[in-house]
Amino acid sequence: MTAPPFFGLLRSRASIVSFGVAALATLTTLAVLQASLSGDRAVAEAPAEEEPLPGIAMRPPPVADTLRYDTEYPTIPYSTGRRTDAIAKLAERIERGEIRLDYHPVRGYLDSLLTVLDIDPSSQTLVFSQTSLQSRLIRPSTPRAIYFNDDVYVAYVQNAPIEIASLDVNLGPVFYLLDQEQSAPPHFGAQLTTCLSCHDSYSLSGGGVPRFLFGSGYTGVTGLLVSHEGWILVSDRTPLKSRWGGWYVTGQHGDQVHLGNVKIKSLYDFNKLEELRIGNIDELDALFDTKPYLTNTSDIVALLVFQHQADVQNLITRVSYDARTALAAAQSGELTQAGVEARIAEPVERLLRMMLFVDAVEYTAPISGLPEFAAQFARRAVRDAQGRSLRDFDLTRRLFRYPLSYLVYSPAFDALPVEAKSLFYRRLAEVLQGTDSSEDFAHLAAAERTAVLEILRGTKPDFAARVAN
Repeated sequence: MTAPPFFGLLRSRASIVSFGVAALATLTTLAVLQASLSGDRAVAEAPAEEEPLPGIAMRPPPVADTLRYDTEYPTIPYSTGRRTDAIAKLAERIERGEIRLDYHPVRGYLDSLLTVLDIDPSSQTLVFSQTSLQSRLIRPSTPRAIYFNDDVYVAYVQNAPIEIASLDVNLGPVFYLLDQEQSAPPHFGAQLTTCLSCHDSYSLSGGGVPRFLFGSGYTGVTGLLVSHEGWILVSDRTPLKSRWGGWYVTGQHGDQVHLGNVKIKSLYDFNKLEELRIGNIDELDALFDTKPYLTNTSDIVALLVFQHQADVQNLITRVSYDARTALAAAQSGELTQAGVEARIAEPVERLLRMMLFVDAVEYTAPISGLPEFAAQFARRAVRDAQGRSLRDFDLTRRLFRYPLSYLVYSPAFDALPVEAKSLFYRRLAEVLQGTDSSEDFAHLAAAERTAVLEILRGTKPDFAARVAN
């Protein structure tokens, strides 16, 4: 995955900042917009020194909201369609009085919200580059905490509303703000415009496919990105040495290096970057005050899972949109059934390659993180008769032991139009059974292909039904 063209980013405007993945806004992407587009103004507005932040700010700072999601697919009305994601369902249950959120004097509704959504605190990752609607409240001393499970990302900024991105099986990523007022019931405000000014980046703002964004860039001591030239979208193919700029990172990774925990003070720091790298630490207490947060970590394994998950979910959303649009064209007579398959073949192949970790970098040393995160992640596993799961970690040379993404079990994948899922299964079977022995899939050893095939046959009935024994 490559970064959008710079001219496209200009359309997002420096004054519009989305909250994103990782909800996201995953992320350092938007800090790039603020730093690279607002130039000297952004530097002038940055605080000269960090000061304590008073009480909970009940409303986000005002932002321009001029860009609109102005084109909707005929079969996917993003702005007007009924939302069925986890947050939409939770909001309905709260309104009916079936669930209540408890209010914490420091973190507001955060603790209770994570409990209700079954999001473990060990999933905490911390980003200190300035992003989201609350960008001015984010800095190295007050980073943004992101917690996640398989389909919801919750972002907590001290003294600000809670930001949420939730994956809807029909609409893709949808975005919310939860005011930190102690109200009854709490209100989840759907964000249909501001967030899409950046997250609708496939079409560069205006009727494309919303996606999560996970980036890495050189970040200064106030949280501003110091150079757009060093910013990248991160994927499984990105070398570790270029990941997590603007993030805190805890965990062990041997002699492998990364950009996490690095703060750039001046341009001269680029000449001594290796000296600034901080790695192989298990807690963050020495770097800032971690007491307001649920843990004192920003787990490296959680970061690896987070990025992989967001990337796969983006492509599932893309395949869903392309397939539904092609099917609508076929229904109106614009496309034949053969034309539908031809239209979706390329995005399906991209999804297949990502889920099979084609071109993913190999680790050169073992990686380890919080046992609590690994344990809660494993509890969600679907296992075959031999106890094997696609959630089993490797962490010696790659992320997972069996090289097929666990998101093959996700509701979003299962909700793909049958034409798209059938094509995906056909191609997957060709690779796993050795019919496709092309160089693209040479990283899959014969024993690994057999193991993944056996796991799927034992745990994925619709796949087993389509694949001959």
